[in-house]
Amino acid sequence: GDVDSEGGGTVAVVTAGTTDIPVAEEAALTLEHTSTNVVRIYDCGVAGLHRIISHLPTLQSEDVDCVIVCAGMDGALPSVVAGLVKCPVIAVPTSVGYGASFGGVAAMLTMLNSCAPGVTVTNIDNGFGAAASAYKVVKRIEEKSGGGR
Repeated sequence: GDVDSEGGGTVAVVTAGTTDIPVAEEAALTLEHTSTNVVRIYDCGVAGLHRIISHLPTLQSEDVDCVIVCAGMDGALPSVVAGLVKCPVIAVPTSVGYGASFGGVAAMLTMLNSCAPGVTVTNIDNGFGAAASAYKVVKRIEEKSGGGR
């Protein structure tokens, strides 16, 4: 969970549960392919808020330019994270879950109705799309700061 700001910008990729990791890895690997620094913070869902709280120093670091949050089930984690960080949050609903999760639709609707400012939502399981959006944020910051930090 340490931030390495050498090279390009930094994106934190967060999951609520372990079943969200494949979508998060799609985002993380896409970003790494662009030489963007990635910090992985996995299995930090709202069922145990102490887990995300323990990562606040990393998430709130000035070196983190954007956070991608992947969550299924109730999809609440992106709102929690957005309320704790200053940077943009890209929410990715995942199709995992049971009962009334409707293949990720329940998580997506929760994310779309977030009352936390600064949350952007991708389509269900769209880790690549989240990475593409995060990359644009990082590159724009780099361009405005003269190409380096």
